[in-house]
Parts: sequence; structure tokens; C-alpha cells
Amino acid sequence: MTTIPAPAPRSDWRAPAAACTTVVLWASAFVSIRSAGEAYSPGALALGRLLTGSLALGALLLLRREGLPGRAAWPGIIASGLLWFGLYMVVLNWGEQQVDAGTAAMVVNIGPLLIALLGSRLLGEGLPRRLAMGMGVSFAGAVVVGLSMSGKGSSSVLGVLLCLLAAVAYAAGVVGQKPALGHGSALQITTFGCLVGTVACLPFSGALVSDAADAPLSATLNMVYLGLFPTALAFTTWAYALARTTAGRMGATTYAVPALVVLMGWLLLDEVPALLTIGGGLLCLAGVAVSRTRTQTGATRRNPARPMEGPRHDAERRAAERP
Repeated sequence: MTTIPAPAPRSDWRAPAAACTTVVLWASAFVSIRSAGEAYSPGALALGRLLTGSLALGALLLLRREGLPGRAAWPGIIASGLLWFGLYMVVLNWGEQQVDAGTAAMVVNIGPLLIALLGSRLLGEGLPRRLAMGMGVSFAGAVVVGLSMSGKGSSSVLGVLLCLLAAVAYAAGVVGQKPALGHGSALQITTFGCLVGTVACLPFSGALVSDAADAPLSATLNMVYLGLFPTALAFTTWAYALARTTAGRMGATTYAVPALVVLMGWLLLDEVPALLTIGGGLLCLAGVAVSRTRTQTGATRRNPARPMEGPRHDAERRAAERP
């Protein structure tokens, strides 16, 4: 009787699917921010978005009965809540009102580079050559996209500094969140991080009430959308994927966002991109592809058909061939 080899284990598709969900929803956020930002001030928009996200995440956490994360998770939760959910959202909304979209895109996209550097230094992740090369290509693409979109609005030194602060807060928040995921689920870490950010933005409550009274329904609906999908859902899928890879690789994945923003602007807003913009978007995607590939191991390079060698492998092969 011939032994039938067991099928090779299938790779887990859930983490890549979660990362793709995050990227698509974060790209869609730029369209909604453009609408809601015309009626809501930066702090009010951030608070309204976080309140909506916190309510949705809190309800889901209660339904799943996950409870509180481990004590060791709280330093990372507080750091990501204050820096990423709180500070990042406020200063990004403010910065995008001071500079044109292209300049904001170029400056904020320093964030993934900072994530890779901080992850290498503080988390011991290292900086593989393919990751560094891919991020370099993607950042060049983001700069091309930014240059092609610049000149359509006014820019200020304050706006550039705010966008730079947003990039630093984003990077520090991600690096702070990564260790926390070892002590709690993605839903727990995201829920309580969002709650921390909400509490930090409570000083903008008066502005939120005032802006909501005068805002058109479309702007308010866009703010609710930002809270439910690019915040509650996308930050949870981000945390799920981040728990299963390095911070540097996840940061590199977000370089697909500029390309998707260009595509969504074309399809949803009839904003036909210039050839330079399309080229920059393709560079972003190419860099993401390079950064996500892994270097083959020495055994695989020597003989892909026979990754196992030695007496044990020979014995197993003879047993399989025995009638």
C-alpha cells in the first residue's frame, strides 16, 4: 500500500485580508474628511469620529464578552490612544487645512519610514533589505503623487509642521501598540485605545456641539462613517494584522493608500489624475509588493524540490515507496 503524502498546510489568508481591509478603508477616509472638514473644526471632527468609533467598538466588545486586556497591555494602549487616536487625528485634520493635499501627503508619508526605524531600534525587528528597498520605492512614489497634486492650494510652515507632528505621532503610536497586542486581542487593544483617544479629545466637546448644530447632514454622516469604518473596523483589522507581522512591514503596507486615494478620487469625485500622479501611485504599489516579499532561506535556494535532506528524510521516503 502506498502512503499518500499529507497536503501542505494552507497559508493563513486572514492577516493579509485584514491588512487590505485597513488600507482600503483608510484610503476612503480622505474622501470623507474632505467633506466633513468643511463643516467641522479639526478637534470637533476628531472627537466626533472617536466617539462614534468608541460606541461601536464598546458594543462589540460587550457582545463578545472579551473583558479587559492584561495589565501589561495598558502602557501600549495608553501610548497609542494618546498619540495615534488622539494627537494624530487632531493635528492631521488641522494640518490639512493649512497645506494643500499634495504637501500633506508627502509629509505624512514619512510615518511608515519612522515606524520601520523605531521598530528596528525599539522592538528589535531589524530592517531587512527588501523592506528598506520597498519603502524607499514607495516613499518616492508618495513624493511623486504629492508633487503632482501640489500647487492647487496654499501651504504654510505651520501646516507642514503639523503634518510632520502627525507622522511622528502615528509612528510612535504604532510602535507603542505592537507590544500591547501580545497581552490582549485586537478588539481589546483597539477599543481601549480609541476610548483613551476619546477622553483626550473631550476638551473639544463644545466645538463639536456647536459645529453639529450648523453642519449639513452630509458632513455629519461622513463623520459617522469615519468613526464606524476607517476607525472602528479599520483600526481593528490593522491590530489583527499587526499582531501577526512586524511593525515595519505593516507600515510599508500603508504606502498603498496614496494609490487608492488617487483611484477613489477618479471614480467617486471625477478627479481625473495626471499621468505623473498615476506613475507615482504605481510606484507606491510596486514598493509595497517589494517590501512584502520575503528572502528565501538557504535550504530553499539550494534545492526547492527537496527542502529536507538526511537519514530521516531518506527513511521516510523509502517507507512511502514500500508496497
